[in-house]
This record gives sequence, structure tokens and C-alpha cells, in this order.
Amino acid sequence: MLRQSSRSRAVLTGAAVLTLAASLAACGSSGGGKGDSAAAAGTPSAAGTSTVAGDPAAASASAAPAPTSAAPAANGKVLMPTSQPSMTKVRDTAAGPIMLTKLTGPKSGVTGQVWVWLPPEYNDPKYAKTGFPVLTLYAGGQSNGYNTWTDNQLPIQEEDEQLAKAGKAHPFIMIMPVQNFNSDENNALDCSDIPGQPKMATWMAQDIPDWVRANFRTLKGRDSWGIMGASTGGFCSAKLSLQYPDVYKAAVPIDGYFIPDSHLWKGHDAERMANNPDVLVTQGKADVKMLVTAGGANAYEKGVVKSWVAKAAPPVAIEYYEQPGGKHLTSDFKKMIPDTLQWLTKNLAGPASD
Repeated sequence: MLRQSSRSRAVLTGAAVLTLAASLAACGSSGGGKGDSAAAAGTPSAAGTSTVAGDPAAASASAAPAPTSAAPAANGKVLMPTSQPSMTKVRDTAAGPIMLTKLTGPKSGVTGQVWVWLPPEYNDPKYAKTGFPVLTLYAGGQSNGYNTWTDNQLPIQEEDEQLAKAGKAHPFIMIMPVQNFNSDENNALDCSDIPGQPKMATWMAQDIPDWVRANFRTLKGRDSWGIMGASTGGFCSAKLSLQYPDVYKAAVPIDGYFIPDSHLWKGHDAERMANNPDVLVTQGKADVKMLVTAGGANAYEKGVVKSWVAKAAPPVAIEYYEQPGGKHLTSDFKKMIPDTLQWLTKNLAGPASD
């Protein structure tokens, strides 16, 4: 079952129906789990409103890169690394290795695993002074010590390499953090700073971006930073982009839910509401773009997602996509990867040099 309350509104506002030829996808496991079991397409007509349908594509241990400079150019676009990351290779892909580090965040005090993939261009000498866009990915379920974006269930790295070669997608630095530290679905950390619990939102949206900027060639500002996730990761990508629009310009919540429901919120109703995407999307505070998806085969999921999309207040701008026949399964999420990457490419700044 989707982790979501039954509150729903079935009607989207300002809908002009188009069609979407592409199949979208990403996250969770086909076996399911809380937030990951089985759950009309659109482009934004104006910030904060959504229309039905639209083409998202159109609308070896320590193989770490050495930093090329200790400081950014005074007025340039590129932010050069000031340190060298300590990482261990955990898996080879056809598009290069996936690396792993443990990061202790100075702001949050949280220590957790972070997987990293660098596009082939990153280590090409031709791009030695180029900064790259960053895509943070969140998995479905508890993601306690695993990540479906790193174990070949969702081969987004290979897809990105091929699309980048074809000039259809940016070569993204991909950052894939752990989301929880146990598998108790009732006591999930909800990608939030729950009182008395690890400060996961601070770790995810402040410590990790700070670490990325310090260790890799990136670009200044938020225009090249995106966030995406499926199911539980969809909740996280929606929530964090709305809470931290200074960090993320674009987000893709895939088949997500939008109400925090961890039992750890008990006795902290005010804090829970402050971390509730169902409220945050109505406040008109976040200048972010989103592609929000639902599986066409799941009426409940469609109701949850369409109701949430309809609540969006400008400057939030949401495009809604309904995957024809899509179920709440990793195999269906996988089909959406090429189009989500192309949508992100359309809405985020690409590699640049000073």
C-alpha cells in the first residue's frame, strides 16, 4: 500500500489535455514494501497549475578524481573542489564505477552512506575545467543500507551515459544517499528533522550538497541541482525541494505520496505539519519546477497524486505525467528513466566552463 492518507481531490485545475508519447519510470522494488506496493498526463500551463498530459522529454577502491584547483574563479561559473573525497568502489557499471563513502555531516551530526557516480566526461581531460550538474536520487522503501539506483534495478547511470552521448541529456554527477538506519517502516525518518531523531533533512539538503561542492567540480548556484526519487523517494524529493528551493531548482517525484506518516512524529504535530508536502505545496514559497508521475493502472495512486498536484500554488510549477498501464513496481519505474533524465536536462543548467 502507498503510504498516504485517503484525503483526495479528483479534479485537476486548468487542464488542457494533450498526449504523451514517451514511457516514463524509476524506484522501489517489485517486491514492494511500505510505500512501494502497487498504487493523466500534463504540462504546466502556468506556475502552480497543472494540465493533463505532455512530453517530459520535450516540455577499485578510491577511484576518486583529483581536485584541479583549491578555489573557484572569482566571477566564474565553475566551483572547483577544495578537497579530495575518500571513496570505495562498490560496483562497476557499463558507464563507470559506483563509489561509496560514509559522510558525517557537520551541521546535522548524522553519519550515513552516500553512493556516487561520476559521468565518463568528468574524468576526461577535455573537461578538466568543466563543472557538472548534480542529480540526487532517493530510493523506495526504507533504503536502509541499500539503494535501488545503485544495484542495477534502476540502471540510470547507463541510460545517462547513452543519452549524453546522443546529446539528449546532461552528464550528471549522481548522488544517492541512504534514507534510514533501520528497516522499521513505522519509524521511518521521513527525510526530516524529527525532534529527538537524526536530523536527516539537514544531512540530506545541507551537509551532502556542501560535501559535493567541496569535493567535485560543480556549478555555482542552484540552477544545475536536481532531485528525483520514486515511491518513498518521491516523497523525499517533493518535500526536500519545497523546503530547500535555494538548493534544488527541479524535482521529479515518481509515484510518490505526500503526507509524513512515521510514528516518530507522535507528540510533534507542529513539526510534522512543517514537514508535510501536502501543506508545503500550497504555500507559494518555493520557486521549483516538478515533473510528478502516477501509474495509470492504480486508481488510488492517481487520486493521491492528482489531488496533490491540484493544490500547487505559484511559483511552484508542476507537470503531471500518467504512465499508461503503469503499476507501482520497479520494472515500471525503470521505463521512465530516459524521459525523466531528458526532462531534468530541459529544466536544469548543463555542464559549463569558465
